[in-house]
Amino acid sequence: MDLQIADRVALVCSSTAGLGLATARALAAEGCLVVITGRRGEVARQIAGELGNAIGLAIDLSRPGAADELADAVLAETGRIDILVLNGPGPTPGQATDLDPEALHAAISLLADNQVQLVRRTLPAMRERGWGRIVSIGSSGVVAPIPNLAASNFGRAAMAGYLKTLSSEIAADGVTVNMVLPGRIATDRTTAVDAQNAARTGQDEAEVRAASQAAIPIGRYGRPEEFGDVVAFLCGQPASYVTGSTVRCDGGLIATT
Repeated sequence: MDLQIADRVALVCSSTAGLGLATARALAAEGCLVVITGRRGEVARQIAGELGNAIGLAIDLSRPGAADELADAVLAETGRIDILVLNGPGPTPGQATDLDPEALHAAISLLADNQVQLVRRTLPAMRERGWGRIVSIGSSGVVAPIPNLAASNFGRAAMAGYLKTLSSEIAADGVTVNMVLPGRIATDRTTAVDAQNAARTGQDEAEVRAASQAAIPIGRYGRPEEFGDVVAFLCGQPASYVTGSTVRCDGGLIATT
């Protein structure tokens, strides 16, 4: 399927590894000019060189004010942003009983502050042109809270509420807003969570991983490229009537409808 987004400019946040990198590769394969971002500038530039139609920029989106710096840098390089993919690391694992107001504010700061500001910086031009795509890489914890990821569940649910509200406000302007919810995808983040759960329960990591995979109807962790392809589709023209949705890419893990 031709997604009809060749030559569109796609800013993919936190795209030097994991789901962000998989998404960047999928968009580059569709002919987009992709902006690769991450704290490791040399890695971002290396990936951009490998993709060819890409630019690598160093940015730490956990830092206050980083959104404006990133938007300025991308616009200086490309002149526009047609596709915005929001992504970033999650808070440290922990239980809800351990959360205090400081931890809650930190979760919102990490998962929403710069992301919302990036939307504010890119949205006016998208609306003026009558075309734009905003896709957030979320978590299955939005619809089924994940044990021992209380801060992440809290922050990502807040972001999901913001995006759903935004989608209806701008739908008539040709700009779609969606969130993709990964289940257990084979990334470094999943490996870290498995290790943390193993340490918490006293089990072997292999046992934790096997039990985790057994709970997935497909019977395995997802591949990053399978997730990236879903995000790329939502960024394409064939998905122009999909907005305000939370799309799951989880191998059937979440049982709720």
